[in-house]
Amino acid sequence: MDSSPATRRRFSLLAVIGPGLLVAATGVGAGDLATAAFSGHALGTAVLWAVVVGAGIKYVLNEGLARWQLATGETLLEGALTRLTGRFARPLQAAFLAYFFIWSFLVATALMSACGATAHAIYPLTASASTDKVLYGIAHALVGLALVRLGGYRLFERVMSATIVVMFVTVVATAVRVATDWGAVAADLVRPHLPATTGAAGWTAALMGGVGGTVTVLCYGYWIREEGREDTGELRVCRLDLGLAYAMTALFGLAMVIVGSTVEVSGRGAGLIVALADRLEATLGPTGRWTFLVGAWGAVASSLLGVWQSVPYLFADLWGLLREPAGATAPSGRRAPVDTAGRPYRVFLYVLATVPAVGLVWSFAAMQRLYALVGAAFMPILAAVLLALTGSGRFVGDGHRNRLATNLVLVAVLIFFSLLFARAVS
Repeated sequence: MDSSPATRRRFSLLAVIGPGLLVAATGVGAGDLATAAFSGHALGTAVLWAVVVGAGIKYVLNEGLARWQLATGETLLEGALTRLTGRFARPLQAAFLAYFFIWSFLVATALMSACGATAHAIYPLTASASTDKVLYGIAHALVGLALVRLGGYRLFERVMSATIVVMFVTVVATAVRVATDWGAVAADLVRPHLPATTGAAGWTAALMGGVGGTVTVLCYGYWIREEGREDTGELRVCRLDLGLAYAMTALFGLAMVIVGSTVEVSGRGAGLIVALADRLEATLGPTGRWTFLVGAWGAVASSLLGVWQSVPYLFADLWGLLREPAGATAPSGRRAPVDTAGRPYRVFLYVLATVPAVGLVWSFAAMQRLYALVGAAFMPILAAVLLALTGSGRFVGDGHRNRLATNLVLVAVLIFFSLLFARAVS
């Protein structure tokens, strides 16, 4: 029996659940915290079921992504931009690159801002919250850069595992302390319905779409490559760690809705987190406030670190596709995996961790709306791509194509989020 360090690593618990933990930590940012808290405040626990549905949708999307990659050896991005585009490959690749730049700038700025505001609430450096937001935001960005650049994937994985435990335990513990009617919580969890409240449909849709991230869903494929998962024999392990990831994501979202349903909520984005902590102090005392703030910081800091490590994979993959001869397709020969020591990955990492800092001094009302629109546009695109690539056995073989239930879910996602996007831009 092989007892080498590599083999022991392969079958260790962290190797099995690590990519899933990274998905859970990266997919929960300041916007998700705010949406869940506002939804809980506006509608109470009546929308708890939407959190579970949202997490289930993200599981279906990510399972399809993993199944595609393990069956073909290609990332979903590679498959979409080579197998489905034909003679339009170059303009579509360029269009996605432009979309990707906009999304990356917005999400990086939002995460820096959230980390800065939350850190200021925990330990103020100056009397000015806006000054501290900039200082702490830049500091978090640079520390994240150093961890990713110098520590590599293994250090990143360990740090992320620790931060997700912090955010999970503290926020769930806060929800347990403030909840008063667990019978109503249980009933609302299993009874899908919309309360007769103005804006109920909008809040519910936002909650379903916000759970578990948007573009960052694509990063799971690169993390499973880091763990050596290369063929369909690993699909069962992927389903296991994705199931755990989205169960944790759902529980975290449920906790935030419960917390939001018990206190008056005001503010926006990162400012909401601080305002919510201040409100909790009246109910739970200083310890409750600190507990929640530490958990919120763990959520936004782990999301920042996850974006810093994973999003450069996407750029490097795109860059490789753009540099290939026009019309080249993956079946002619598998492309090499993304090299995290290569120039495209490193350059984009440095850009991501520095350039968006200019946005820390801006007003973000319009930017947050644009960020929401960009994220809403991605979900129907992802569902359509999965239907095209895995909906039949054409590319993945009959043994790995979608089941009927999966296709129905993807069609529902395509229709629902397309309508949501159309409503948002109208």
